[in-house]
Amino acid sequence: MAIRHNSDAENTGRGRITARLSAEKQAVLQLAADLSGSTLNQFIVQSALQAAERVIEQEEVIRSIQLTVEESKRFFALLDEPPKPNEALQRAMSRLRNKKSGSTDSKAVGGRRSKSL
Repeated sequence: MAIRHNSDAENTGRGRITARLSAEKQAVLQLAADLSGSTLNQFIVQSALQAAERVIEQEEVIRSIQLTVEESKRFFALLDEPPKPNEALQRAMSRLRNKKSGSTDSKAVGGRRSKSL
C-alpha cells in the first residue's frame, strides 16, 4: 500500500502562486507596495484579487441581462441607429456643457430656466 504525503499547501489550506518577471517590473511592484505600506506579497495578492473581483462582477452583470429575441433585435437596432435627441435631452446637454465650461448661466436652450438636480 502506497503512503500518500500531503504537501504543505494541502495541510494549511493555502495555495502558492509564483511569477517570473523582469527586475524592472519587480521594482515597480515593490515601489507600489512600499508606497501603500504593504509587503510585496500582500500588494500583489490584494491587487490580483481586486482585478479578479472586477472581472467576475462584470461577467455577472453581462450574464444577468437576459433579452428575448425581439428585445435583442430592438437593442441592436437602436445601437445602429439611435433616435435623435429630444428637447429635454438637448436642454440637459446644454446644462452639462455650461457646467463643464464653468458657466453659471441658469438659462437653458429656449430661454427656459434649468432646474437644479
